[in-house]
Amino acid sequence: MKRDSRLSGVLHVLLHMAEHRHPVTSETLAKAMTTNPVVIRRIMAGLRDQGYVQSEKGHGGGWSIACDLSKISLRDIYHALGNPSLLAMGNRTEAPGCLVEQSVNAALGKAFEDAEAFLLARFGEVTLAALSADFHRRMLARGGTPQDLETIHAS
Repeated sequence: MKRDSRLSGVLHVLLHMAEHRHPVTSETLAKAMTTNPVVIRRIMAGLRDQGYVQSEKGHGGGWSIACDLSKISLRDIYHALGNPSLLAMGNRTEAPGCLVEQSVNAALGKAFEDAEAFLLARFGEVTLAALSADFHRRMLARGGTPQDLETIHAS
């Protein structure tokens, strides 16, 4: 089963953007993410609607962060993506009248709800500023500087 990595990808893109003092083009972000610029533009449009990023057209234009990283949590970005499914597992629904299936689904459903609530609460505790700080710590520990941003994927 293919995992949905959109949240991870969007966070990755946002951290790249945070390192630039000027707008970053969809093409540049797509290259960093090894994806198509159209995918980046589609994702960024949803984030722009929420006020997290802004875009500038024309020469020197591109995408930039529109608010303080300490004000944006992982949960905010998750919601901006449309609340994708958090868990790959789910309940069987082939025989809704079956009492065994009902019992199993009731137990699993509660466990899934608890797991999702816990995960969303944790997402709410982590800000983009915290992710950025962690990136900077890792970069310094490797002996690099944030100016080395475009070469870190090769390492």
